[in-house]
Amino acid sequence: MKINKYIDHTLLKAPATSEQIKELCLQAKEHDFASVCVNTCYVALAKEILKDTDVKVCCVVGFPLGAMATVSKAFETKQAIKDGATEIDMVINIGAAKEGNWKYVEDDIRAVVQAAQGNVVKVIIETCLLTDEEKVQACKCAINAKAHFVKTSTGFSTAGATIEDVKLMRKT
Repeated sequence: MKINKYIDHTLLKAPATSEQIKELCLQAKEHDFASVCVNTCYVALAKEILKDTDVKVCCVVGFPLGAMATVSKAFETKQAIKDGATEIDMVINIGAAKEGNWKYVEDDIRAVVQAAQGNVVKVIIETCLLTDEEKVQACKCAINAKAHFVKTSTGFSTAGATIEDVKLMRKT
């Protein structure tokens, strides 16, 4: 097993520059990583740098808060795909989840899945902000909306993933 093919090389911080994104892509190319994950504004640059490789370009949508309108997430997804992304990491609307509006959460995910036009969609549920019951329900929404993967956290909130979260998500 080649561990490098399981690495998503990521730079999502607000002060990231195009030079830093170039360096990220060159590192991913050198080490033959699975993908790079960048903000929407850098997708085309990453795609250009990685065009002669099998390193995928992933883009975050609704990141890191998940609190934008569904139509905005769908538009951002379409733009990312147009610019060369083949994977989308979207953040659910945490507020909708906290108030139990699961129809909204599922419809939000479904809109991104449809906008991704068959490309991989990974759903970030931000486990540190949810109860166990909410984590299970968020995973069910992702499954029902036909997302490909569920992820624990953005890395930008109050805490990251825990073993307990992963076990709970796996059972769902």
